[in-house]
Order: sequence, then C-alpha cells, then structure tokens
Amino acid sequence: MIDDFLAHHLTDVEEAVRQAAAAEITPRFRQLAMDEIVQKTGPHDLVTIADQLAEKHLTGALTALLPGSVVVGEEAVHADPSTYGALAGDAPVWIVDPVDGTRQFVHGDPGFCTLVALARHGELLASWTYAPVLGEMAVAVRGGGAFLDGTRLTAGPPAPGTDLRVAMSHPDYTTPDQKRALLGLDSEGVAARPCGSAGLEYLAIARGALDAVAFSWESAWDHAAGLLLVAEAGGTHATLDGTPFKLPGGNAMPFSAGRDSATVERVLGLLRPGP
Repeated sequence: MIDDFLAHHLTDVEEAVRQAAAAEITPRFRQLAMDEIVQKTGPHDLVTIADQLAEKHLTGALTALLPGSVVVGEEAVHADPSTYGALAGDAPVWIVDPVDGTRQFVHGDPGFCTLVALARHGELLASWTYAPVLGEMAVAVRGGGAFLDGTRLTAGPPAPGTDLRVAMSHPDYTTPDQKRALLGLDSEGVAARPCGSAGLEYLAIARGALDAVAFSWESAWDHAAGLLLVAEAGGTHATLDGTPFKLPGGNAMPFSAGRDSATVERVLGLLRPGP
C-alpha cells in the first residue's frame, strides 16, 4: 500500500508542502507582528502563527492524500504530548515540522525550512525538506536515493587531512550534562559550531558541505526527514551506544549523523564520557 502510494504521489506531497509554505509561511516572512510570536518553554523556544497555520494546512492535505494516515506535528504535540505515541503505532505517520528554524524565521534569516517525513512502524519511508526562501526542495525515498531539485545527492567521505566540520546542538538548547558531552568536540582537528535549522544541516551533510552533526535532543520532527536524506545520500547515523536512532524515543544521547560511518564513529568517540 505505502509503496504504491509513493510510486504515484511523491510529487503530490511535494506540491502540498510547497502550497503550505506559499499560503502560510512566505507571506509572513519578515512581516510578523509581535503578537504573532509566542514563547513556548522559554525565550529560545518560539512559535509563530506561520508554524501553527502551516501545520494545520499540511495536516489536512497529507491525510487527504493518504487516507488512514496520522500526523505527528511539532505544534500538535506541544498542545497534546500523547499524540507523539502515534510514532509507535500501526498507522502510516506524517512527521511534520512546519517551520524548522523558527528562530531564524523570526529574525528574518532565510535559513529555515519545512520538514515532512513519512514513516510506518518506526521505519522512515520518504522525506521532503523545503527551504522556500532559498528555493530548494530535497526529496528522499527509502532505497530510491536522495535528490535536491532533481539532482542526485552524494555525501561522499570528508576530504582527508582537513578539519572535521560539525554542527552541534546550540548551547541555548542544552542541559549542563549535554554541554559537558558536547565539549568533547572542542578537539584538535574538529571545527565545531552551533547548528542552525536542523533540517538544513542534514541537507548540508547530504550535499557534502558539512561533515557531521551532533545533536542532544530527540524530537522526531527535527530529525526524521534529515536522517533519511543523509542515509539515501550515502551517509549514516548512530546514537551514543552505537544503535540507530529510534523515532519514538528512548535513544542514548547525544547522537550523530555524518557523511560516512568513520566520521560518525569519530564524532561519537569524542562525545562519549572518558574513563
């Protein structure tokens, strides 16, 4: 059923993502009023009217395309955390981050994107990463490759003898224990920096412009689309105990995704506690 859906509706999903962004996100870019921006858990965790309306738009469009499917969206889970449990259920699940990089969006920075992934039984099947202001659409299908605006993406290994370029969890979003783990990246031969939009950092790995990420949070909407994109571009990922990232949660954190397995293992080795 899902294979047949993907064979016939990949472009329909892409169009739904583009339409949601065109209707609810880009008209508000650099046009937000102060009362259209709300703090959720703190000053670094923002939501805007664009996030809320784009998720509502996508929820209607995606479930209409695939009857019987459900949506796990960032804003819906914030309103009702129990909806996250659908990731472990039997129904096909759309995992949606309407505006990944809300902080960038609020500040008028074009480095944000809309993320959509389709999964079932915890397995990622397809993903869409759309940066509307940058004009980029990346699509990945399990076993079918990763493409940016129709051109196949190949991550390839990092260039030998160069510093490893790593985007890591922004310090504003980390606990003291997570900060200590990420300090391992302050190492010779590693050029680490705080991440921007997670979805665009994954895209940078898939296109070979970034070597790895090191992230300390589990929210599936931030990672699902990018993890499949990286995998289909030839990269890989692993959590701190060496196992794959589990969408429903319960992962050993932090975790890393990178251009190849050697890069991921190198990053994880720096993140693991010393003797």
